[in-house]
Amino acid sequence: MKKFSLIALGRRHLDTARRATSGRSANTVFGGHEHVLRQTVIALTGEQELSEHLNPGEATIFVLHGRIRLSTQDDRWEARVGDLLVVPQGLYSVQAIENSAILLTVAKTDRQYQIPEQDVSAAEPQAQAESQPVAVQEQQNGVPVLSD
Repeated sequence: MKKFSLIALGRRHLDTARRATSGRSANTVFGGHEHVLRQTVIALTGEQELSEHLNPGEATIFVLHGRIRLSTQDDRWEARVGDLLVVPQGLYSVQAIENSAILLTVAKTDRQYQIPEQDVSAAEPQAQAESQPVAVQEQQNGVPVLSD
């Protein structure tokens, strides 16, 4: 079990971003490229931007400090401390309206993963045969499809 103070991490990264020539600082606090879920604290000084990129599945942005603007080709949304934005599918960018820290949560729905095998050591042979891992792959509409 790990416990993080996201507010403290956001403050620390914002302090680092203020000193960095890029005006940004970030750290993945959970998950990573090898996982479906990834959570990253990102700090941006005022007017800095995460350039346009593709949402790889499902994503949210929780504002820890400051104010940001989430933009797509068709819309813009502003958010402040405590706000949660659901990132739409497609291309998006994030701009800091003022010095800001966010928690970006991304679930990559294009990943294929295995359901872990259950401990069936005390089960009957027939039950053991039924408890083999099943491959799960998400479709574009987010509905899991099971395959043998």
